[in-house]
Amino acid sequence: MPAVTVEDTTTLARVPLPAPRTVRRRVRSVTTAPSGFEGEGFPVRRAFAGVDLRALDPFLHMDQMGEVEYAPGEPKGTSWHPHRGFETVTYLLDGTFEHADSHGGGGTISDGDTQWMTAGGGVLHIERPPESLVLSGGLFHGLQLWVNLPRARKWVEPRYQDLRARQSVLLASPDGGALLRVIAGDVGGHRGPGSTYTPMAMVHATVSPGASLDLPWRPDFNALVYVLSGSGAVGIDGAPVHTGQLAVLGPGDTVTVHGTRPGDRHAEARTPDLDVVVLGGLPIREPIAMYGPFVMNTRQEVLDAMTDASAGRLGTLPAARVAHGDVRDQSE
Repeated sequence: MPAVTVEDTTTLARVPLPAPRTVRRRVRSVTTAPSGFEGEGFPVRRAFAGVDLRALDPFLHMDQMGEVEYAPGEPKGTSWHPHRGFETVTYLLDGTFEHADSHGGGGTISDGDTQWMTAGGGVLHIERPPESLVLSGGLFHGLQLWVNLPRARKWVEPRYQDLRARQSVLLASPDGGALLRVIAGDVGGHRGPGSTYTPMAMVHATVSPGASLDLPWRPDFNALVYVLSGSGAVGIDGAPVHTGQLAVLGPGDTVTVHGTRPGDRHAEARTPDLDVVVLGGLPIREPIAMYGPFVMNTRQEVLDAMTDASAGRLGTLPAARVAHGDVRDQSE
C-alpha cells in the first residue's frame, strides 16, 4: 500500500467532471516492462523498454524500483556516478533512501517524498539506503524517472528539489473512488510542488476496484499510464493493463483509467486497488544522443561529457563523501 493515503477521500478537493465535448484519449500501445537490476543490485522494472523515444518525449527512461521486502543486510543502492543534460526524479512510495550530489544537494527521502535533481551541465550523484535500513531490512518501493532538458537548458546550473510527501497536492475523483497525488504540473487547476524546466505533469493515482477516473490532461501533452500494482483498463477503448505495464495514449484532453471490478477474472487478489503513475509533457522534438548517464543532442557532446567526467570536471567530492563509494565509470 502506498505510504500517502487518506481515510476519507470525500474531504478532498475534486478533479472537475469532463466537459461535454471532452475527447477521451485512446490507447496506442501497451508494453510490459522487463525485469533487471540497477546500481549495486536492487531489482527494477524497465518501464519504457521497447517504446519509441518519440512517443515518450520529453521522458527518457523510468525504473520501478521494487516492490521488494528486504531481509536484513540486503538493501542496496548505487555508488557515486555522473549525470549531464537531464533531470532525475525519484519518487518513493514506501521505504527510505539517502541522496547526495557534488553540488551540495541531498538528504533523506521516505514514504511519499520526491527527490528532483537537475543535472544540467554536470553533477556527481549517489543514492543509497540508510545504514539503519541495511541492518533491519524492510519494504522498499519507488520510481526513478529521467526527464530530458531542451538544448537551451542542457547547461543550467545543477539544482536539487526536496519535495516532502505532505507537499503533494491530494485530490479525489468526483465520486471519491480515486485518490490522486499531484507531484508536478497542473491537473484540473491544482498544481503540484515540483518545479520543471520542461512543461510536464506527474500524478500518482490509486483507483478503487470498479471505480473510474477521468483526468483532465493538456491536449498538447503526450500521455503515459504506468501500472505500479493491480489491474484495470485505460483509455476510452478500455485496454486491459496490469502490474508492470505501460500504456501510451493518443491525442485528446482526458485520460481515463478504470479499476478492475471485484470478482473480475483479471483482478489481482493481493492488490485490489489499481495504482498508476500518469505522465505527460510537452515534446521537445530535438535530436537525442544518449550514452549511460549522459543525454545530449549530438554524439560529440556525449564524448565531451565522458571526457569531462574522466577529468573530474563534473564535480568534486569532499573526502568524507568519497569514503562512501568511488565514482562509477562514466559508461555505466
